[in-house]
Amino acid sequence: MVPGAPRVRRGVLAALCALLCSAAVRGCPHKCSCSGSHVDCQGQGFRTVPRGVPRSAERLDLDRNNITRITKVDFSGIKNLRVLHLENNQISVIERGAFQDLKQLERLRLNRNKLQVLPELLFQSTPKLGRLDLSENQIQAIPRKAFRGITAVKNLQLDSNHISCIEDGAFRALRDLEILTLNNNNITLIPLSSFNHMPKLRTLRLHSNNLHCDCHLSWLSDWLRQRRGLAPFTQCMAPAHMRGLNVPDVQKRDFICTGPAQSEPRTCVPQGAVCPTTCTCNNNIVDCRRKGLTEIPANLPEGIMEIRLEQNLIKSIPPGAFSPYKKLKRIDLSKNQISDIAEDAFNGLRSLTSLVLYGNKITEIPKGLFDGLVSLQLLLLNANKINCLRVNTFKDLQSLSLLSLYDNKLQTISKGLFTPLRSIKTLHLAQNPFMCDCHLKWLADYLFENPIETSGARCSHPRRLANKRISQVKSKKFRCTGTEDYRSRLSGECFQDLVCPERCRCEGTVVDCSNLKLTRIPPHIPEHTTDLRLNDNEISILETTGTFKKLTNLKKINLSNNKLRDIREGAFEGAGGVMELLLTGNKLQALHGRMFKGLTGLKTLMLRSNQITCVDNSTFIGLSSVRLLSLFDNRISTIAPGAFSTLHSLSTINLLSNPYVCDCNLAWLGQWLKKTRVVSGNPRCQKPAFLKEIPIQDVATPDFTCDGRDNGCMPVPRCPDSCTCSDTVVRCSNRGLHSLPKGIPKDTTELPVCPSSILSYNQIRCIPVHAFDGLHSLRLLTLHGNDLSTIPEGAFNHLTSLSHLALGANPLYCDCDLRWLSQWVKDGFKEPGIARCTGPPDMADRLLLTTPLNRFQCKGPVDINLMSKCAPCLTGPCQNGGSCVSDASGSYHCTCPFGFKGRNCEIALNACVSLPCTNGGTCHLVPGQEGQFSCVCPAGFEGQHCEINLDDCEDNDCEHNSTCVDGINNYTCVCATNYRGDLCEEVIDPCLQGFDPCQHDSKCVPLSKGYRCECLPGYVGQHCEQDFNDCLENKCQHGAECVDAINGYTCVCKTGFSGLFCENPPPMILLQTSPCDDYDCQNGAQCVLANGEPVCRCLPGFTGNKCHKMATAHFLGKEVYVELPNDKIQPSVHIALQMATDKDNGILLYKEDHDPLALELYQGHIRLIYDIAKYPPTTVYSVESVNDGLFHTVELLIQNHTLSLVVDMGTPKSLGKLPRQPTLDHNTQLFVGGVPALIGASGLRPGPDRPSQSFNGCIQNVQVNGELQDLGGSPRGPDGVLPGCHSCSVCAPGTCKQDGETGVSCECPPGQSGAFCEQKTSPSPCQGSRCVHGHCVPKGSSYSCQCVEGFMGQFCDRRVEPPACRGQHCGHGECRVLDNGEPVCQCQQGYTGPTCQTVLTCQGEQFREQLKRHLGNKICTSTSKVQRVECPRACHGSLCCAPTKSRRRKVTFKCSDGTSFSEELETAVECGCTKCPV
Repeated sequence: MVPGAPRVRRGVLAALCALLCSAAVRGCPHKCSCSGSHVDCQGQGFRTVPRGVPRSAERLDLDRNNITRITKVDFSGIKNLRVLHLENNQISVIERGAFQDLKQLERLRLNRNKLQVLPELLFQSTPKLGRLDLSENQIQAIPRKAFRGITAVKNLQLDSNHISCIEDGAFRALRDLEILTLNNNNITLIPLSSFNHMPKLRTLRLHSNNLHCDCHLSWLSDWLRQRRGLAPFTQCMAPAHMRGLNVPDVQKRDFICTGPAQSEPRTCVPQGAVCPTTCTCNNNIVDCRRKGLTEIPANLPEGIMEIRLEQNLIKSIPPGAFSPYKKLKRIDLSKNQISDIAEDAFNGLRSLTSLVLYGNKITEIPKGLFDGLVSLQLLLLNANKINCLRVNTFKDLQSLSLLSLYDNKLQTISKGLFTPLRSIKTLHLAQNPFMCDCHLKWLADYLFENPIETSGARCSHPRRLANKRISQVKSKKFRCTGTEDYRSRLSGECFQDLVCPERCRCEGTVVDCSNLKLTRIPPHIPEHTTDLRLNDNEISILETTGTFKKLTNLKKINLSNNKLRDIREGAFEGAGGVMELLLTGNKLQALHGRMFKGLTGLKTLMLRSNQITCVDNSTFIGLSSVRLLSLFDNRISTIAPGAFSTLHSLSTINLLSNPYVCDCNLAWLGQWLKKTRVVSGNPRCQKPAFLKEIPIQDVATPDFTCDGRDNGCMPVPRCPDSCTCSDTVVRCSNRGLHSLPKGIPKDTTELPVCPSSILSYNQIRCIPVHAFDGLHSLRLLTLHGNDLSTIPEGAFNHLTSLSHLALGANPLYCDCDLRWLSQWVKDGFKEPGIARCTGPPDMADRLLLTTPLNRFQCKGPVDINLMSKCAPCLTGPCQNGGSCVSDASGSYHCTCPFGFKGRNCEIALNACVSLPCTNGGTCHLVPGQEGQFSCVCPAGFEGQHCEINLDDCEDNDCEHNSTCVDGINNYTCVCATNYRGDLCEEVIDPCLQGFDPCQHDSKCVPLSKGYRCECLPGYVGQHCEQDFNDCLENKCQHGAECVDAINGYTCVCKTGFSGLFCENPPPMILLQTSPCDDYDCQNGAQCVLANGEPVCRCLPGFTGNKCHKMATAHFLGKEVYVELPNDKIQPSVHIALQMATDKDNGILLYKEDHDPLALELYQGHIRLIYDIAKYPPTTVYSVESVNDGLFHTVELLIQNHTLSLVVDMGTPKSLGKLPRQPTLDHNTQLFVGGVPALIGASGLRPGPDRPSQSFNGCIQNVQVNGELQDLGGSPRGPDGVLPGCHSCSVCAPGTCKQDGETGVSCECPPGQSGAFCEQKTSPSPCQGSRCVHGHCVPKGSSYSCQCVEGFMGQFCDRRVEPPACRGQHCGHGECRVLDNGEPVCQCQQGYTGPTCQTVLTCQGEQFREQLKRHLGNKICTSTSKVQRVECPRACHGSLCCAPTKSRRRKVTFKCSDGTSFSEELETAVECGCTKCPV
């Protein structure tokens, strides 16, 4: 600071801050909505926390914005805040102390942001915090003191982050915690006893982490085992042999550590020391070039010295983006898309030497962006869109040697911009559209004296200087014409600095504040404004505020349709450039010359539709430029002579629609209208009666007569209230005034010093800075004997004629703010040496006139009582929540809330006014006891103030182990998985595993309302619980006994009878013998004759000429197996089989000898295992999944030193060349479908990844070296192998039918053949033929229809019309003749009526719901609701209401394990009456 220079007093700044804060309490932030104590700012695009949040706010919603940083001051002063929502933003940094004022905070949501670091002690000042949501961020670690101070928290959500480390004791103080979510993170280790201090914990989620189950985690297994159900699905992910095991199920002895045990408390590595995954970090240089980044990486290593971010897609630089990296020397952000930079983006980088920002979209440099960069030597800003630079942009860059502003949009540069650049050697300014007018002359001089501009900067405008080098243009050619762009005259400030007034609309230089119910002109009108629209508001008085002094570019003011009654003198001071003033539609009654003072350039003045009664001859003084004047539609009765004489430029005046009294006072106007060339519109007389409607200019001079009454229009002199005025002397002494009187005439010459006169001996405490503006004639002013402690600098600037000032007997406080006054009285000796100081203490009793200036100093804060004289609201005089508003004179008034009155809102109307009853309680006054009340509480509350919420959960009806949550006079049941309803009484998905009510392997199908069970053949009932008695409809003959079976029955014939239904009677006479009589068909096969020869027709699952071999077997997975004979085994062997299953695991083939191998189903794939005795064994897997229920071919080839696996004729998968030949001899045992219990296959023991050894499914066509093996005649394990295949899934393209003990049979569709429809056949030309009433006859590749009797036509679709049907009309049907010869109409499907004209309709019911699929142990749900139609209605006759139109759509499913898939589904969209299905 320069010695002796005035410095800003901290007390005044404090006062200003207090005033601003008080204004914020009353207001609501821009773009937000406020209702009571709720402030709603969600979804408004804020990038920072908005200013001006009311201090009384209790809830603040800031979710769904673009906030990136929370600073220490964002929430300061909002001490009543209870709920804060910050979710769904871009927050990456929260400064420590950001929540220090929020001691009442109960709920904080920070989920779905970009937090990576959780500062310690961040929440230490929020002791009442009960719920904290930090989920879905990028938090990497939980420090030990992260939650210090929030001991009352009940719900803490940390799921879906990147947490890999939790320090010891991080949760130790959270004794009231009930809910803790840590799922979906990267946690490997949880410190010992982390959850032991949470006795109330009822919900804990730890699933979907990377838990390493070694000795350090054994405590968690014991802890969870004692609390079954608390943390479901908590599983080990390492080591490999424990992957997928539930932690509580692992025994303590299995938690083994292979390395040294950890003894020291766990601490997390600082997240700062992490290099971004897409970047490289070497030698303190972070290189992120060309990585497609869209934002600045956070949490870089703190010691970095250089960061390279060029050629990315970054659009903005957030607040404090580089502040943590104090050692940075170089930042390169070139060739990005940056358009927005926070003003503190580079704050604190005192070591930075190079900053490269070229090739971006920067339009402005924020204030203070480069402040503090004292070491910066290189600054490249070229190739941007910068259009303005503030004069102090480079004020701290004294070390800068190269500055490039090449290729921007600069039209002018403020003088002094480069002055701070003491070390500058190179400057690039070319390729900018410079306007070389008088404002840029300084730059030419600067470049002439400092030849540092090396890029050849040239002028673009005006045309006479276009393309001239600025440094070579002579100074005299830099001229201004007065029409330059306003932006070049803003004295170093930028056009973007000037913010649009609140609620107004700004476009270019037009500021539109119309129709906003304003009562005064908004403060801070942008300086570039040319058109100010204030029409259609409620402004009643235009005060002298100096608003127009700053608006030097203003051309038009629209104040129409307000409530203006008066315009104070000087209101338009400084508006000399205004050319148009619209005052139409107001309530102005009188005009005076001082009203329009300052409008020297005015050309149009509109005063129509007011209440003006007369116009005196001083009204338009100073308006010599006015060309158009409208006084249309007023109440003007007379106009003083010479009223328009000062309007030298007047060309049009509108005087119509006024009640003119044409007496002697108006005679001059008739003559003036005749002589002047001004267009007037021909105004007419209204009085006296004989002149009514006569044009004024046509009235003869003798007719302008007066009746003795004065109807003139003379200006009324003014005098302030409580004062007396004599000529130019105003006396206001001894009137008990607390502030200066308003309306002192500007021609006043004396405010005398005499003891009984003017302003002396009052109680005036404050003098506004503009109090004496305009009193240029004042010679004497006395303020003696008042209560003045200070006088603002500039208060006497207009008192140019003042010769005497009396300030004695005032308690002047002589600090640095009064230094100017001492200097002022010394310069002119206007104060006689009577005024003395009363403070500070070291200045007491010193004379204002004689005390040296250097004694006037500011030393610490000023007493609030002194500051409140001009700012009384600082002392908070308004009580009970009243709002204080003060004015410049030092007075104030309180706006009281409902129920209070008095000057300071100190008087309560009654005891209930303060609303003491909370939670909706009703307040009642206690009779006879003033100030006493009682509360009648609503249901659910009790207490003196209804502040206690009764626990409604003490007696609740929540079902199915749900959790009761107390409410207000009610409670809520939080349902467990798969339950819903008010009391959790309803099952959501009745088909979910564990809830499935369907029995006997039936299929459960969920419906919109409930479910249905699709029974297997042979079972009935709602849950398929009953075995249907098939004997109720049996066909047994000849008295045979019917025996019920599943989906069938058996007829037990009487002696001598035979046949399936005992339909064959005993043979009486053996007429002949059959070749089948002696042909032994086995396994229930039937003998038939083919070309005279007996042939056995085998049942499903059997083969051979006599059906003696079981080719297909169904293994039930109950420790069963089949042993193959070993007499055909050779050293080289080819084993093939076919298998079908929907299970994940099971043994297909096992070779038992001293060199065992296995072929097994493992997690849905085929796995070949060799060297089983070793660990790990040698394995190879199939690529294909084979657990889809269909038959798949599996082949094993052992030859020389190789083992090969082939699945479905695919590419062989080989184990490679083995060190030895696998043995195969007569001692080798081959087992299919399982392994005998006595054989110890150690490598195939059941485990977490192989729950069972036995195979569950169908195996067929087992061949060893091409020879089919019999699966029925070999030794086997316990009963569990059935002949045939009993799973309908094998009939993939066909229709499955159960055949009892022999399994299923498949009815194949056209084009498919084989036992299981696995073979494709060429289609017959009759397939899909259109023959209706006839037979299809193939003819080559086509066919013809051979009609039955009574039908004709190409497709036999037309009946030969009987003679009786002639003339019978059947609209949608055909005519038939009944047995009695009568013709009737037989209607087509969907029609009815005697002539088949009536349409049968059935209306479907539409459903829109999410679909679910059960795949193994996971549940998959559609990501969107699927619309479908059900057809429950009935149709007439034998028709059924069924889907007639459907469509296919692609549905995406998301599964519970995080995977997803898409599936094409066919859904019904329309119903109709159709033929019923068989």
